[in-house]
Amino acid sequence: MKYPASLVLVCLVFFMTAPGWGENPTAETEKHAVIVTLKAMWAAIEAGDADKYGSYLHPDFSAFGENDAYLAEGKELELYNIGAWLQHARNVHTEMHHPKVTLRGAVAWITYYWTDSGIDQGKPFSSSGKSTRVFVKEKDQWLCIHAHHTLAP
Repeated sequence: MKYPASLVLVCLVFFMTAPGWGENPTAETEKHAVIVTLKAMWAAIEAGDADKYGSYLHPDFSAFGENDAYLAEGKELELYNIGAWLQHARNVHTEMHHPKVTLRGAVAWITYYWTDSGIDQGKPFSSSGKSTRVFVKEKDQWLCIHAHHTLAP
């Protein structure tokens, strides 16, 4: 059966402009998984569970923290620092704003703005800033291998 060219053209235009046309569902799923992983990291901190937080970190983790003059290298150092902070931090909550995930195979990076609040050494705190985190996928799990945080002025 032969279809008129105009009908084929109308169908083609309809499907090309439909939501989701041209998206790679696997890539979108992986991008979403990176965001979910980062939120799970924050949930572990909110629960005061440094070990759970550490389960999302790559052994080669490194970070430039908000106030760090030097690169902090190693998962063990990050876990030590988080564990020490969690000894006196309470009611910590972080929100992510405008996340953008870029995916290149088994490497992904996310840029976003954050706001957070809580109690540190008995005093309320809040901050905001921007961040980039790099994740690598190993054994079907996204692991954070690098973080760079900058406080908002």
